[in-house]
Amino acid sequence: MSHTIALVVLSCVALVQIAIAVVEVFLWNAPSVHGRLHFTAAEARKVAPIVANAGLYNAFLAAGLIWALLSGVERPAVAVFFLSCVIVAGVFGAVTLKPTTLLIQTVPAIAVLAATLMVRVP
Repeated sequence: MSHTIALVVLSCVALVQIAIAVVEVFLWNAPSVHGRLHFTAAEARKVAPIVANAGLYNAFLAAGLIWALLSGVERPAVAVFFLSCVIVAGVFGAVTLKPTTLLIQTVPAIAVLAATLMVRVP
């Protein structure tokens, strides 16, 4: 597995985490966003602080993945840790929110974790 491929796919997972954070922190009250989870506008406003808090956690995951990118594939422990966190968050989200979370968060993180573990450092 090439270093470049591992870094590209890790970057993609980091971007997904950033997107989730932006949606949860800044865009949650838009009907097109909270409506996907079948919340009314009043319900969405009520739970907005909780959703923003979850978004902040996704931002921390993104920050950790970016740290892993900056650390390079020669030190994969950071990537392994944060990818494992993304996998757990994705499974929990699939169980508690929507099964599609598995496709958005978990499956890509598993693929990147596998790629990260297959990189052979010269």
